[in-house]
Formats: sequence, C-alpha cells, structure tokens
Amino acid sequence: MLLSIVCVLAVVACRSESSAPGEGGHTGSSGPAHTIENKGSDTLVNLALAWAENYMHAHREVRISVTGGGSGTGIAAMINGTVNVANASRDMKGEEIAAAKGNGITPVEFVVARDAIAVVVNPSNPVKGLTLEQLSAIYTGKISNWREVGGADGPIVLLSRESNSGTYVYFLENVIRLGNSKSDLLFSPDTLLMPSSEGISVEIRQNPNAIGYDGLGYVTHDQKMVPVARDTAGPHVLPSVDTVNDGTYPISRPLYMYTAGQPNGQVKDYLDWVLKDGQALVLKLGFVPLH
Repeated sequence: MLLSIVCVLAVVACRSESSAPGEGGHTGSSGPAHTIENKGSDTLVNLALAWAENYMHAHREVRISVTGGGSGTGIAAMINGTVNVANASRDMKGEEIAAAKGNGITPVEFVVARDAIAVVVNPSNPVKGLTLEQLSAIYTGKISNWREVGGADGPIVLLSRESNSGTYVYFLENVIRLGNSKSDLLFSPDTLLMPSSEGISVEIRQNPNAIGYDGLGYVTHDQKMVPVARDTAGPHVLPSVDTVNDGTYPISRPLYMYTAGQPNGQVKDYLDWVLKDGQALVLKLGFVPLH
C-alpha cells in the first residue's frame, strides 16, 4: 500500500507546477494553470489523491499537489500559509485555532466524508468483541493479557499511529479517555507507535498477540476486525457504512478539509466539487459519503 501511495504522489507531483498558494486559496478561476497545495491527514491521503486525479482530469487548468504527513502537519502548513487546503481526521485544537488567529487567519472547516476507526487483531485471535471501557483499559495497560477479555493466554501487544496523526488524537480522546475532556489518561508507554497504516497491517499479520486501530478504508483482508460495544449492555457492532450512518458503531468520526479563510476561485470550485460530485469516490475507497 505504501509503495502505491508513493507512486501516485509522484504522478501528482509531476503534473503539478511550482506556484505559491494564495492565502486562504484566494485564486482566480481564469488564466494560467494554478497549483492547489493540499497536505495533511494520512487517513485522507488516498481519498484526497483520488479526488485530485479525477478533478484534474476534468479541469486541465488546475494542478493539485497532495501529500500526507498527518493532520497536525497539514494544519500547521495551512496556518503558516504554505498550503491552500489542510486535510485532517480530527477537528482543530484550541491552540491551533489561536495560532491561526495570531497569523491573521480564520480557519474554515469543511466536513468532506465520514470514517469508522476499526479495531484490528490477527485472524487467529479468538476474541469475539470488546467494549469501549475494555479498549481503554487495554491501551492504558490496565488489561495486559488476552485471557482477561476472553482470548488466549498471551501478552497484549499495543499498536498505535504516531502522535501527529489525527487518528491517534481521536482514539486518545474518544476511546482511551472515553470522551471525558477532564481525563488525563494516556497511551501505555509500552505502545508501539507505527508511522503508517501499512506498518500496523504488517505487525498485525506477523503477531498473533497484537492489537491496533485504523481507518476502515485501510483495513486489509488479512486483519480481523473486532466488534465494539459502547458498554456492557450494548451490542457488539462491526464498522461499516451502514453502522456509521445509523450510529450503532461507537468509533466513527467526520473527516475534514480546512482553509485559511473562506476559499474562492479555483480552490472554492474544487471544494464544491469534493462536497458534491466527489462524494461518488468516497464509498469506493472504504469511507462513508456525506449523502
């Protein structure tokens, strides 16, 4: 998967031409080809690449350069004025909004798709389901053996995305801390931080005791998704388009694009397309469309 992302990125980069982004995407809709710089969430990068390729095919006057690096990286680049659009798998933090305003920027948020975060284990793992509270206890180290949650006798190996990932932040706030803004719970220091979805996938395949989490669109056939329940009274539910839409899967979230101020010109046209015609690509890449 990582190789394919790199290849597609190279294609997009080659089609792009060097141009500094206009503040907040303030670009004209006529004249020479213009590059829209788009950076951020690794969860969104495959979908953003698909959007960019399809849009450029129909709009030859526009070039769209897409790179990952994590939600925090994309948001920082938007605040610093080096990209037109920041991709994020979490909403902006208070300190990021304050930093933007300190630069004279009012960030504008667009929800562009929805996603489920799947909890994944090795297919040989017999665990049938977990609650949010059990996941919190597992990832803080309170539960350290699979037999404590109905599995075989073996140490639980914790896998996580790196801290600049929006998926990491969402999992910390909504699973480990169970949505409690006053909680100070943290990932266990034994947690292995993986740089990519591919890293989590490889480790899950190789280690029968590993547990990880990732966006639904990045789960591969050689991983077992674990059904999750909100509490001991609720049903254990697998992530899917239907369970995200009906609200029964408890670990789902919106995905965002941010601009520095209200976009106009080519950037506005592109975002309008993403929110309408571009939604046809969302389901194909394993995410949940807005409509």
